[in-house]
Amino acid sequence: MGQVVVVGSVNVDLVVSVGRLPRAGETVAGGTFARHGGGKGANQAVAAARAGADVAMVATVGADEMGEEALAELAADGIDTTHVARLAGTPTGVAVIVVDEAGENQIAVASGANAALDAATVDRALPHLLTAGPEGVVLLGNEVPEAVVVAGAAAARAAGWQVVLNPAPARPAGGDREGVVLTPNADEARELAGEADVEAAARALAARTSAPVLVTLGAEGALLLDGGDAWRLPAPAVEVVDTTGAGDTVNGALAAELAAGRPFHDAARFALTAAALSTRAAGARGGMPRRHEVLASL
Repeated sequence: MGQVVVVGSVNVDLVVSVGRLPRAGETVAGGTFARHGGGKGANQAVAAARAGADVAMVATVGADEMGEEALAELAADGIDTTHVARLAGTPTGVAVIVVDEAGENQIAVASGANAALDAATVDRALPHLLTAGPEGVVLLGNEVPEAVVVAGAAAARAAGWQVVLNPAPARPAGGDREGVVLTPNADEARELAGEADVEAAARALAARTSAPVLVTLGAEGALLLDGGDAWRLPAPAVEVVDTTGAGDTVNGALAAELAAGRPFHDAARFALTAAALSTRAAGARGGMPRRHEVLASL
């Protein structure tokens, strides 16, 4: 399998499961509480590792109990955390998540140490990670500062590695996106492209990057634009428990497949199947499948 380096966020998820999501100003009682590893970057790293990739992570956490817990969970999935810095006096990032009976969620994030990850840290780490073995994939996300994304993409291109960027949350690009594979959801694609139609948005983004675009559509699957051709890819039907982390599973599994040299269309199908399977259990990582489980469901 291929190599994936994730440059992104690490959080601890504080999850409350309730019958329905609260409206503005409303309290919904009777929920249950759980605590899980989270952060888009860390979730994507776990998804890539379970899909069979050799994964390393570049990130920052606090020098606190939550940071220690987060690193232990990543290491348990075989992820190299050598280049995850622990910062004194800065808390580990936290996400507060409310999940309803249908598996839909609301999420609020306190970035904490993620906001302290900087381009200099990335520039120090990536030369050590992008030299061994064949070229792989650098997976980036927008839960860290834009300067980090720009530095990660530049280092990856210089080393001949492919770049995948999950632009969540959506924000204006601060640097060159040429050759970068984008993986927004429908709302992010519309916001980034300034187009109301999802396919028009995907085409506009692809024109900027000269690279494939995969727009995730939740239960409807995804729209894949590659080389000017568009495909609607369905999502397998499963009994949904919790959709938290499904998008992260798409990104991690996609990066793992691309790093292994799979064609983009095949990698996207694998990633969507992995994401559907991930929703069958609670927590962002609770249902993330292993590679053999995905292959058995294709």
